[in-house]
Amino acid sequence: MTSVTDATPDPDATARVDPPVHANEIATLLGFLRYQRDTFRWKTGGLTSAGLAATLPPSDMTLGGMVKHLALVEAWWFHQVLHGADEPQPWASVDWDDDPDWEWRTGASDDPVPLAALYEESVAIADAGIERALAGDGFDALSIKPDRQTGEPFTLRWIVAHMIEEYARHNGHADLIRQSIDGRVGE
Repeated sequence: MTSVTDATPDPDATARVDPPVHANEIATLLGFLRYQRDTFRWKTGGLTSAGLAATLPPSDMTLGGMVKHLALVEAWWFHQVLHGADEPQPWASVDWDDDPDWEWRTGASDDPVPLAALYEESVAIADAGIERALAGDGFDALSIKPDRQTGEPFTLRWIVAHMIEEYARHNGHADLIRQSIDGRVGE
């Protein structure tokens, strides 16, 4: 029998707060980012190791890999790219040249509770990076690391919009995989 501690936290979907309808740019975009994050938590909530490792053929994508991937991109964009900070663990120990899909591969076999904690730690790092940039130049804050193709820095506005897009895409994947696991559907 699986205990509650053997599964990812299972938030109530009704606890998600819709993005504001009438707000400034910062509140609107951060509201959409928060909503997408909460949707992702709901799609991956309450899952055991088996659920996190499940695939929906022909894809080999798993929800565990997706949790770890989104943890990585949260820390990457808002900590490393935006502020030029060192790569935090566990990412700093990965040989990305040898295993470029490390987070996807290992996330499928990670224990649910530590995996969920890693995701939440990465979101906290990201939120701290967002707040730091907003306290400076707001959404016009420029990243320390530039775009690899153009050499131009990113704005915080661009990074937040990109993360909303990243979550929206993966929430669609998560919705299909989750329905195949236990029938859970919804927005």
